[in-house]
Amino acid sequence: MSKDIKKTEEIKEKKIPELKTGMTIKIFQKIKELNASGKEKERIQFFEGIIIAKKHGNETGGTIIVRKISNGVGVEKIFPLNLPAIEKIEIKKIANVKRSKLYFLRRGYKKRLKEKVVA
Repeated sequence: MSKDIKKTEEIKEKKIPELKTGMTIKIFQKIKELNASGKEKERIQFFEGIIIAKKHGNETGGTIIVRKISNGVGVEKIFPLNLPAIEKIEIKKIANVKRSKLYFLRRGYKKRLKEKVVA
């Protein structure tokens, strides 16, 4: 029981910035790998893209879908907000959008979103 309480306290201590759809963010995530000799190695990898959907708010099961275009191919990742492997989240740009879900970006939206640079 005490382990579960400690984990929930750690999750609450973790500062998650106020995320909204249309923001361009950079998510830093810890990744554990095994090298050739069998030793476990840990590194930090980032994923930068635009938030196209946010589901379930800041609950324990809340998620965001981040999309980027890599070599002409759209790549989407779903990140649980309370994932312990997430090191930090940086906000790069904020776009003015009038929708809560930006799924229309998947179909090759030609116009640019009006953005303002934060960092």
